[in-house]
Parts: sequence; structure tokens; C-alpha cells
Amino acid sequence: MDLNQARKAFDNTSFTFIDLFAGIGGFHQAGTALGGNCIFASEIDAEAKKAYAANYCLEPQGDITKIDAQSIPDHDVLFAGFPCQPFSIIGNRLGFDDIRGTLFFEIARILKEKTPKLFILENVKQLSRHNRGKTLQIILSSLKEIGYKVHWTVLNALDFGLPQKRERTVIVGFLDHSVDFSFPLPVGPGRLEDVLEPDENVDRRFFASRRIIDKRLEKHHSGYSPGIWHENKSGNITSYPFSCALRAGASYNYLLVNGKRRLTPREMLRLQGFPDRFKIVCNDSQTRKQAGNAVPVNVIQAVLKEALYAEAKATGQQRQRAI
Repeated sequence: MDLNQARKAFDNTSFTFIDLFAGIGGFHQAGTALGGNCIFASEIDAEAKKAYAANYCLEPQGDITKIDAQSIPDHDVLFAGFPCQPFSIIGNRLGFDDIRGTLFFEIARILKEKTPKLFILENVKQLSRHNRGKTLQIILSSLKEIGYKVHWTVLNALDFGLPQKRERTVIVGFLDHSVDFSFPLPVGPGRLEDVLEPDENVDRRFFASRRIIDKRLEKHHSGYSPGIWHENKSGNITSYPFSCALRAGASYNYLLVNGKRRLTPREMLRLQGFPDRFKIVCNDSQTRKQAGNAVPVNVIQAVLKEALYAEAKATGQQRQRAI
């Protein structure tokens, strides 16, 4: 069975998945877009749970450390964007010395108990370099010991139809070691103008003060229109025809559209690949945090699509050999 045959075969199938550290459901969006059915979710943040339930009619369970793995329904695919702060360039980078870093082992605990045929994990780019690569090697070794064939790489949302430079470590694992998987090829960025609202339609509360605008103009003049002006930790201003990575804890003026205004909650969700039908049920501050913590839907969907097709191809080949 070639890959095109596998793709046709898989178009008529469905799968179940669980969504750990679910946030507002970036993985959920990707999974359901490809025919998946979410049967379990876990998220500890109350506001994120509120948004998740409102959009998917599924109430996530709480603290993953208190959930018995046996109580989780059997599933085909496990998704998890486990907490990134211990490995982030803007965090303290303590890794496994930070209690949040050990939450990866909650994923391992569930994988060992439920053995889904496929998993996809996501974390910040810095995970791949943390502690000179030792942290990632611990993670990969743990997954292999459970029985998975593991692949990993760093992917950028900017390469998958989103006008946001957001590099993330993506780890994919297959229970079937015969699966021949490759990460998806880049397709190019999206257009910033497709994300942004016209200024005249944006509430004045999103506009920076005259002082902030003048301060930006003193430091930098942009040739991009539209463009996102980015202030780094040193106070330097640069601009691009795309957004730098959304950050949950960034200052309100970290990113300014054309040096004048902040992104609206809807614009931030669009930058992460969430469709406009996604209901915004939390206040601006919480939605901004949720968008900053979310996984880029387009990236996960592209990876999942290739993973499902590769798995379908391997399954088809095994069936042919059996015949």
C-alpha cells in the first residue's frame, strides 16, 4: 500500500484521542479537524477549563497527578503540550529540578498504562537544548523504554500557514515500530493582513498611549505595513511582517500592530490557528494568557496528518502480508 492509498483509506476512518494539559484545545482543534473524537481531557487552570468546556462540550478533569490512569478511557492517540516554563528561555530553566518539569512523567505513566498507538507531545524549542540536551534524552529514553518508536524535531508555526514565529519541539511516538514517519514539509507563512482587524474596528482600549507610541517611533521606523513591532528584553524594537511568539506573561506592549496598538484576543487566537467560531468566554487578560500558552493548531494538524497516514500505511502493509 503506497502513501496515497493510505491517505484514501484513512479519509474514511476515525480515531479517539485524549487531551492532556489541554489549555483551550489547540490539540483538540487539530484532532477533530482530521476526524478524531476527544473522549478525555485534563487541565488544571479554571479559566482555561471554562473556555474548553464552552467550545467542546467537554469538561476537562483537573490535576493530572491526581487522576488514576486506569480510569482514563482507552484511546488511539494521546496529545500533551506539557508545561514549558521549566525549559523556556524566559523561565528559570531548572528543568527537572522544577516540579513542573516532572509533569512529563505523568504522561509517561499514562502511556505505560493505556499504550495508545500514537502520541504527539509539544514543548518549547529550548527543551531540545536544555542541560546540553540531557533533558530531552531523558524524555526520549523514557518513551522508548515504554515501547515506542520516537521521532522529534523543532517546527516553526511560520512555516505552516501562520504569520507567527513560534518554534516548538514536537515529539511523535508510535507503538508500531514498522511505521515509517517523516515530519511534514514547510508550506510557508500565512498573511498578517488575514489575521488583523482594521484599526477602525478595534476598541480604543487596545491602543497604546501616545507616550508609548512616540517612544517606539524614536527607536524604530518600520518598512512593513502591516507589521508587528516587537520589544525584546533589552528594550530594542524590531518589526516584521509577522508576529513574534505570543507569550502568556509578556508585557502588554510587547507586541504592537504597526507600533500603535495591542493585538485583540481574536487576533491572538487567529495567530495560533484557532477559527473565528472559537467562542471567547473569558476576559481579555485570561484570553491573552490562554492564546500565549496554546499550541499552534496548524503545526499539530500537519504533524498529525502525516502520523496518521504513516500509521495507516504500515497497517495496510501488514494486512497485505497477512493475506
